[in-house]
Amino acid sequence: MSNSYAQPVLRTGDLSEGLRSVERLLGIADLRDLEVDFEVLVFSAHVLTPLLKLFPDAEWWAEGGRGGSSAKGDDPSTHLPVRLRSWAAPPEAVGPFLGTRGDSPATVRWDFMGWPAAPEVGLGCGGARGAFVTLCVNARDLELDEPAPDHTVFVHVKQVEAERAPWLAAQVGLRVIGDLVMAPD
Repeated sequence: MSNSYAQPVLRTGDLSEGLRSVERLLGIADLRDLEVDFEVLVFSAHVLTPLLKLFPDAEWWAEGGRGGSSAKGDDPSTHLPVRLRSWAAPPEAVGPFLGTRGDSPATVRWDFMGWPAAPEVGLGCGGARGAFVTLCVNARDLELDEPAPDHTVFVHVKQVEAERAPWLAAQVGLRVIGDLVMAPD
């Protein structure tokens, strides 16, 4: 993966509204090779156990530099809180993930082939690099550093095509609501 740049286009207290906005954005994207990445901060075994059943090969590491990780073969339940990540899952995993994460801050990132041409802003079709939509659940930022009671939808674009983000938002009846920021890997 490569870094993309992301811009928030919706903040809502209604998770269903966030998911509907994601669906509208995906409706204009080239969804070939669609896959979904997940990240969640887990604070309890009650949430950890079903997440590990859903994603048995997930990577995890202890928060705060405490050293426990899946790479070391450690038991995540003895290292809570942990950050758990799963890559390249099918879109059908979104519902079960959202149902098992409890109120833990999380991101769901849809990764696909590209964005459509945006002739009004002088851009052709966008390629796979930078073509993502992220839903931050109970978080305001992509790195889950700002827990929140609401949810934020981000569109990702290439930095050199920054004008694509407001164009994409407008195509689905939204507008940018914050700055363009570099997204984590």
